Amino acid sequence: MRLCIFTEPQQGAAYDDLLRIARHTEDCGFDGFFRSDHYLTMDGSGLPGPTDAWLTLAALAVQTSRVRLGTLVTSATFRLPGPLAISVAQVDAMSGGRVELGLGTGWFDAEHQAYGIPFPSPRERFDRLTEQLEVITGLWSTPVGETFDYRGTYYQLTDSPALPKPVQSPTPPVIVGGKGLRRTPMLAARFADEFNVPFSSADDVARSYAAVAGACERTGRAAAGRAPLVLSAALTVLCGRSDAEVRRRGEAVDRDPAGMRGAYGVAGTPDQVVEQLQEYAKHGVERFFLQVLDLADLDHLDLIASEVAPHL
Repeated sequence: MRLCIFTEPQQGAAYDDLLRIARHTEDCGFDGFFRSDHYLTMDGSGLPGPTDAWLTLAALAVQTSRVRLGTLVTSATFRLPGPLAISVAQVDAMSGGRVELGLGTGWFDAEHQAYGIPFPSPRERFDRLTEQLEVITGLWSTPVGETFDYRGTYYQLTDSPALPKPVQSPTPPVIVGGKGLRRTPMLAARFADEFNVPFSSADDVARSYAAVAGACERTGRAAAGRAPLVLSAALTVLCGRSDAEVRRRGEAVDRDPAGMRGAYGVAGTPDQVVEQLQEYAKHGVERFFLQVLDLADLDHLDLIASEVAPHL
């Protein structure tokens, strides 16, 4: 079982905060350090303001040495697919091949309004996401010396040299995820290396995994010789050595431990957190993205690394 630390910097974090927790994530032995891709806080002041996801990961790529780095998930509304493919490939090279690209439709209308980013209908956002996945994976998989052309409704590429190439072969892992049971599983089956279900109950995760298994069968993924999808889940975590410590950590980030359990997260003492994660693992979860909201609480990571991870 692999454990990643997942952060939400738009809620209030400077780059130095992210560097500190990313390095601690690495020192603790976690598999990955991931961050959201948002430009606006969902509550509170958000001070000192947002940090750009791929600028952050580029800096972390040269200031860490082992931990995997990625987004959960980059919004397809924020960047054109060609330049995004270049950025991810460059960060992959800077990190020595440790980058993963999570890509989604985008959902937070307010941040688009706040920073002048177009926010089309859900249908168009899914259509754009599909084309972005086609373009990015197409660019990365084009052999050196050949060119890539694409004619879509929203994006057109002509005689692209499809450079630079990522370090990872054939491409950096692509993560597609969500709670939808139709279009999202089909996109994952067609393009992704990993399928992620965010902030859901174990039963809902099982339903989503069943939907993506059906999509893989319909698209002929196995028959085409492609590897099975890695199955993952993102969950908020509150872990403490005692009930009082769990409550204190919950109060610090305005989360109710009791309301999290079985709904969108795991909470409790290490033994209780292990038991809750094992319920998800029964449905096939291979990698957990543990969302930590207090980026100053490095002891939280120490506790999870020493008392939870060894039992999974």
